[in-house]
Amino acid sequence: MICLLPHCAYLSETSRMLEIHRALTALGIPVRVATHGGPHERLLAGIPYDVLGAGLSPDRAARLVRSAIGLGDPRESMYDDDEIRSYVQAEAEYFRAHGITVAVTGFTLTTLLSSRLAGVRLVTEHAGSFVPPVFERRLLPAPTRPVDPRLKHAPGWLSRFLINRTTNRTTGYCGGFNRVAESLGTEGIPSLSALLLGDLSLVPEVPEVLGVPAADLAAWTPHGRVGYRPNSRLRAIGPLFAHLDLPLPARVQKFLDQPGPILYLAMTSTPPARIREAVTALSALDARILVAGTIHDLADLATSQVMIEGTLPSHLVMPQVDLAVTTTGQGSVQTAMASGTPLLGIPLHIEQDLNVALVERLGAARHATPVDDLAALAAQMLDTPRYREAAGRIQNLYAAADGPADAADVIARLEPSNHG
Repeated sequence: MICLLPHCAYLSETSRMLEIHRALTALGIPVRVATHGGPHERLLAGIPYDVLGAGLSPDRAARLVRSAIGLGDPRESMYDDDEIRSYVQAEAEYFRAHGITVAVTGFTLTTLLSSRLAGVRLVTEHAGSFVPPVFERRLLPAPTRPVDPRLKHAPGWLSRFLINRTTNRTTGYCGGFNRVAESLGTEGIPSLSALLLGDLSLVPEVPEVLGVPAADLAAWTPHGRVGYRPNSRLRAIGPLFAHLDLPLPARVQKFLDQPGPILYLAMTSTPPARIREAVTALSALDARILVAGTIHDLADLATSQVMIEGTLPSHLVMPQVDLAVTTTGQGSVQTAMASGTPLLGIPLHIEQDLNVALVERLGAARHATPVDDLAALAAQMLDTPRYREAAGRIQNLYAAADGPADAADVIARLEPSNHG
């Protein structure tokens, strides 16, 4: 039996598990779904699922997102030790009770330990493009907002060298997981890079964008390398982004249908203060702004120029706008590229820096640093056709790929009852 574990504090990870669920269901493969809960749990409506533990309150989910990898203190582990232990034990018990042989998750990091306790194969997708062959080719850019104080004033070339060199050598964010692993007598997490990898990590990007051939990903092993669990493997799949089963409200469509340039601001899993800063800056443009506020209360920002909504089906919105503005999680980048829409990125951590750098290298995006004039960058992109042309070329690459189907095929092959 296969179990999907969406992390419902994150819209992106919830929606990716939904995409994989649909693809597995289309193959006729039964799937269980379990979650810790969270504000995006409502998107699971219509799918039977179980909540492990008491469920994440909105406040706890928000604090968890703020303390996540790349945002919080690397000396911490997002959860306290008691939380980690409780979730690990609950997950392992659930796996045993339901005969789970393959667990699939995006960012439910406690599964790195519970899968070991229960003897379950773990498949992850949350590393995205942030995988070892990318570091080894020195493709990570210098961090826009480095968490490590040693990198905050380093020249760009040094910062880039160090981030590519040290990801599998630092144990940032691993401390709590390793204390609990030791107490439970199970395998720990040797590095930050290992914290992002399962037994099999799906890499949801086309080779032309990633810069690494699929065969090289499949051939990679930890042998002779430091900082990885020995069973870690990689597999390339196509892009994996949300197609939320939500209607596009008529008022939104009416807003989109008006003449003139329009921006789509979708900074999900982002503190509301940063969204407010972006709206304020972009309001200087002669353009309308549609804001996907998701779970944040931003209603006071609404004007005749700015429309504030909640969670929107971005795959229906982005083809209708002139510029997408996001924090460049892989899902939002891929939704923009699949729509042929240029992207202005405001990355908050190194994985997001990488996502925008990959499509910026191909001419379809720009990234904004904390000191950049956001409105000036947006205006320049709106006035320059080459960004849309480049996004259109990536759109053509994505049109030939099917990430959810690829993922379902790989996962199904790991489940013993599906063999033969």
